[in-house]
Amino acid sequence: MFEGNLCDVRGIQVGNAQDQDAGTGVTAILCPEGAMPGVDVRGAAPGTRETDLMRCGAAVRSVHAVLLCGGSAFGLAAADGAMRWLEERGYGLDVGVAKVPIVPAAVIFDLTYKRADTRPGPAMGYAASEAAGASFAQGAYGAGCGATLGKLLPGSVPHKGGLGSASVRLAGGVTVAALAVVNAAGDVYHPHTGELMACGLVEGKPAPAEGPLFSGTRAEGLIGRNTTIGVVATDAALTKEDANRLATVAHDGLARAIRPAHTDLDGDTVFALATGRAAGNPGMPALCAAASEAFARAVANAVEAVR
Repeated sequence: MFEGNLCDVRGIQVGNAQDQDAGTGVTAILCPEGAMPGVDVRGAAPGTRETDLMRCGAAVRSVHAVLLCGGSAFGLAAADGAMRWLEERGYGLDVGVAKVPIVPAAVIFDLTYKRADTRPGPAMGYAASEAAGASFAQGAYGAGCGATLGKLLPGSVPHKGGLGSASVRLAGGVTVAALAVVNAAGDVYHPHTGELMACGLVEGKPAPAEGPLFSGTRAEGLIGRNTTIGVVATDAALTKEDANRLATVAHDGLARAIRPAHTDLDGDTVFALATGRAAGNPGMPALCAAASEAFARAVANAVEAVR
């Protein structure tokens, strides 16, 4: 597996909570002291919360957590639990009469993995926040519990997806890291060698989708049932415009590792967080290159962790 994880970025903690019997879960990425946010939604079938306030031009300059959840749109309710956990500890945007934690979220569709009647809610969001620390499990944990991939070809049996993370260290003590929940319609390829790492099975044999699709096979799938979601973070200090750029280029890493990506069947969404804890800043070209690389590595680690 590639080295590092999202917690290598100073000011970030990660926690998982899951229901293995139901095949669903939540991953909480906490930055209680606040982080400059960014977001880029590339998939055509997203399930998200609070993404508008992360875009350039919006007034909010700090978020306190990002929740990645199973449960399709039902799972967005898990963010309420993270808000309660943060509020109890005095974190949030001070509006005079209260402190309001800002908690964007995104979901994957995992209702067909095991049980459709059990989804993450506020209690699981609270539990994931309570579990947050400097280390966390990768693979079929948290939001990756019910993730699958390789679902485009008719009759395909999906490969298990999951949660992966990796980091890249830059000169001057700056870290860029990513965390990805891989629930893609497409297949996963090693970002350096191009080797196929995971795909669905057709008649018991590995069946990567691109060749058949190019030859005229019609893709099989329902809108909204697939998605790769994640976070790219750095401890460099960034403007909101730069944080949004970091989210945008992280999608390059997603597309290096997942093929095809950003389809009409996927809801691919990447959040960016800049904690500003590092003294230096190597410049946006280096940060952008590291964001793409870290996200591609995180996708590969998600698959490696469930092999």
